[in-house]
Amino acid sequence: MEQFHGESLSWELKNGVVELALHREPCNEIGGLTLEELEKFVSALDSFKDSAHALLIHSQMKPGFCAGADLRELYHRSLELERKEAVRGVRDYLERIHKVMNAIDAAPLTTIAAVHGVTFGGGFELALVCDLIIADKMARFCFPELRLGLIPGFGGIPRLKRDLGNAVVRDLLLTGRSFNATKAQQIGLVSQVVSEGEALRAARATATQLSKFDRRTAAAAKEFIKPIPYEELRREIDIFCELFLQPAVQAGLRKFVESEDAQPYLP
Repeated sequence: MEQFHGESLSWELKNGVVELALHREPCNEIGGLTLEELEKFVSALDSFKDSAHALLIHSQMKPGFCAGADLRELYHRSLELERKEAVRGVRDYLERIHKVMNAIDAAPLTTIAAVHGVTFGGGFELALVCDLIIADKMARFCFPELRLGLIPGFGGIPRLKRDLGNAVVRDLLLTGRSFNATKAQQIGLVSQVVSEGEALRAARATATQLSKFDRRTAAAAKEFIKPIPYEELRREIDIFCELFLQPAVQAGLRKFVESEDAQPYLP
């Protein structure tokens, strides 16, 4: 399937580059529908291996790249289920999203996230599965989960540990504060910072540059330098599920859901 247009995302293969565009209002929150469409995309990934050399993920939403998981949906679903069923539902959801993230992480294509604005929580984790992150100067990166009594659940901690030093990982995880694009580049999280609104253009230019290299060599190099921490990823799911039904988490989710702020995920 060379192209697809869904309710939350779309993709198209053109000139050897697969562009995956996120377009769910207000800021690409990842809920059940987005997950289903991401699973559809991952099922199509294998068909691109002979016709594409790069994958580019970007957002068409003005507020940013992605605000993370759809916490309102997660909270309301948990209220509808008994305790054990709620945990089982959360685990199933996390295992599905991890399967999607791992597939993109391991894809033989060189993957580029073109980010702007809000790149928080699960959105940050989606960017982290990519080989390169190109950010416009207004991008901000954050793991706000600790404010809810949780840890990131889409694979963020193991992937940050893979890519950065522990001091940075602890800072992002334990303080909940955000980093701007300049700081992100200084610590090695972002490969390129560009002017506001220019991330997609820069990512496309990079994808064009990648076409000059042998695909098999690029895939072999990626596999060598970017191991996937499967064991730590599984442990992350276990810890998230252990925490999910704690009173502090339910109180934090309720406060988030009841907030009248248009963007309650902002620091």
